[in-house]
Amino acid sequence: MRFVFILSLLMAISLKSDIEAYVINKVREKRMEHNLSQSDLAIELDVSNGFIGQAESSKSPTKYNLNHLNKLAIIFKCSVKDFIPDQPFK
Repeated sequence: MRFVFILSLLMAISLKSDIEAYVINKVREKRMEHNLSQSDLAIELDVSNGFIGQAESSKSPTKYNLNHLNKLAIIFKCSVKDFIPDQPFK
C-alpha cells in the first residue's frame, strides 16, 4: 500500500517528461515575449480557454503536439525548431 502511495506521489510531481517540460517552457517564454495571456494564445491556437493553463501546469498531463507546435511557429513567426532542444535529453 505504501508503494502505491509513493508511486502516485511521484506521478503527481512530474506528469511531463523533461523534453515535454522544455517545449512547454519555450512556448511560455514566447507567449510572454509577445505579451499574450493564456487566453489570448488559446484563441490564436484554436484550443479551449483552459488548455494553455493546463499545458503550463506541472499538475496536468496536457501538452502540445506537433500540430500545435507548427501553428505556434506561425503565430510567433519563428521556426518549430525554436521549441525543441538542440541536444536530446538522456
